[in-house]
Amino acid sequence: MDYKKLARAVAQDAALRRRQVLQPVGGKGDKIFPPTYPEERRGQGPRHVFERRRLKGREAWCVLVDSVQSQANRLEEALLAAAREKGMPLPLPYVTVDFRKAELAGIAEITSLDAPHRVYDAILRDSSLDGQPFMKSPLGLRLAEAKTRDATALLEASPTALLFGAWHSTGEGGGLGAKFPRCLVSEIVAVDVPVDTSPDSRTGEVDVRTSGRRTGSRIDPLGVLRRVEVFKAPDGSWDTVKERAGKGAKAVRPSEINHGNIAPPVQPLGITCDYAEHTAVLSFAGLRRLGFGGAERDTAGRALLAALGVVALAEQDARGYALRSRCDLVCEGRAPYELVHADGSTERLEVSRDAARALYAAAWDAARKAGFKLAAEPIRLTPQDKLVQIVKESQRRALEGKGGEAEDSE
Repeated sequence: MDYKKLARAVAQDAALRRRQVLQPVGGKGDKIFPPTYPEERRGQGPRHVFERRRLKGREAWCVLVDSVQSQANRLEEALLAAAREKGMPLPLPYVTVDFRKAELAGIAEITSLDAPHRVYDAILRDSSLDGQPFMKSPLGLRLAEAKTRDATALLEASPTALLFGAWHSTGEGGGLGAKFPRCLVSEIVAVDVPVDTSPDSRTGEVDVRTSGRRTGSRIDPLGVLRRVEVFKAPDGSWDTVKERAGKGAKAVRPSEINHGNIAPPVQPLGITCDYAEHTAVLSFAGLRRLGFGGAERDTAGRALLAALGVVALAEQDARGYALRSRCDLVCEGRAPYELVHADGSTERLEVSRDAARALYAAAWDAARKAGFKLAAEPIRLTPQDKLVQIVKESQRRALEGKGGEAEDSE
């Protein structure tokens, strides 16, 4: 695919999609551990997300392996790595907050590709650009005023916000600020997962769990026994004498202060599957909702976003699918892209990583010729003092064992 074909496709076709089959890196049938979510009812424990999907004329139990939101974060991470690589970095506009002078533990830089709400995140809002609060600076005001009919400000400062979606939730009208729905949807699910089902004796509702099991244990090299008397205070300090442990100390087992053996528990976690499938859809109809000033600018702006989506998927492929602990997947062959025409017919396309980068370079040049002011260097902000102080205080309290969720719930 070259730039002309891409621009024409964005203007008249429905979407670009790919369905990539994945397998555990340990081989077919190896157990993987998708993300877990909080229990729905007390005592159930963490669980995977199950759903029945219609596939090839039948229903199959599937498990969510990587959500749309998680995939967006991974694609942004891949783009950021490409933009920062040495030698031939990917030109990519983004906004970054430089915390290095603030001397915060473990925090050097937060970008619009890291922040949860992208370019409209509170971290950027509470930073400054050229001595002005970011959202009151000329660029911040342009971003606040951006709408789908003219999204130029976002294309020039943070195009990933248009590709993966953004909402200026702290903007005008108490959250009625600009909303940009995502144009690239990516998700990974495991297909044909063995399950155990059991009806609830009270409600009749059927509970679905994985047939897989996870075990765990710990042998204490010190040999601390569970019947040893230990007293633990609310601040986390402990002693074998209640008076020395601190105010409000209560008797606990040694395991609650991370000493002693832990008996091997068995939990219904981990799955096997026939295969996992990564589905990615880049909506050209969605891109056509975005305006950039009409005519040539609309064509160039939309094509740049489409090329950015293609290169994001290519960069993720190159980085691999190490999603989390014991959830490492690999491609089963290389699936082609499909160009989905307006009538539903499809056209097979092969797009390598090099071809994706070349396509993006051509779209970048076309966008600059159309008048977009695209900066290859990030827009640098400095954190406001109040932002630095709230982080420092949080880190101090965390080190002291204060101010956590348990204390907030009192």
